[in-house]
Amino acid sequence: MAPQQVLSEKGTLGKIDEAVIAPRPTRRYRARAFQTYALVAAAVFVTLAVVAHTVAYFPIDLRITQALQAYHGPAFARLMYDVSWLGFMPQVWIICLVTAGLILAFGLRWEALCCLFAEAGVIVGTLTKLVVTRPRPSANLVHVFALLPSSGFPSGHVLEFTCFLGFLCFLNYTLVKPSVGRSIVMAALGALMLLMGVSRIYQGQHWFSDVMGAYLLGSLWLALSIKFYRWGKKKYFVRQPVAPEEPAPAAAATGR
Repeated sequence: MAPQQVLSEKGTLGKIDEAVIAPRPTRRYRARAFQTYALVAAAVFVTLAVVAHTVAYFPIDLRITQALQAYHGPAFARLMYDVSWLGFMPQVWIICLVTAGLILAFGLRWEALCCLFAEAGVIVGTLTKLVVTRPRPSANLVHVFALLPSSGFPSGHVLEFTCFLGFLCFLNYTLVKPSVGRSIVMAALGALMLLMGVSRIYQGQHWFSDVMGAYLLGSLWLALSIKFYRWGKKKYFVRQPVAPEEPAPAAAATGR
């Protein structure tokens, strides 16, 4: 029985696939484009990490933090606090697990699992912090909203959101047909990733270079997550309820 026939028998899932999911060739093209971008963006991370190991901060770091903190609008300050709050434990893990659960509920099994793989990039960030051991901004230089014990490079909040929300952007871009709703979702995810970086600088808990390092490392892990997703999709999840994939050539030749 063809995958589309199976979806039609399931009613709602069949309608979702027909109305929302883009064709396979389009999904593959978008996946390659997104992966290329992520790899290029991450090319300078190692250099920045090596320099950050020996330099506490750069002149541009101090200037950017002072410029951001010079604005005292209460609405902006509240927004920065709320965005940063999302990246702390346990709320960040609750957000990730609930999101993955919803994706699973829609029948996107492999996509849900790969969301958790993308989130695991925070482990790489933690290990990088232990190696680079860069101090966070000093209260003698900028206003620090709260002292945190871990080292500063890279920003864990920014890394986590780049990995997880970046993968959600990838899924939205490659799986969903063009629509106003798709554009709104991608814009919201992108804005949240950007605001997370701004909020960490504004609160004096990371330098600009810490944030940029997190975006670069997050992009690298995001590229790895996309590669892992594309590999497993053709190998193990060719008949999932929504957005099935054609088997890999080797699997097709053996009749699996």
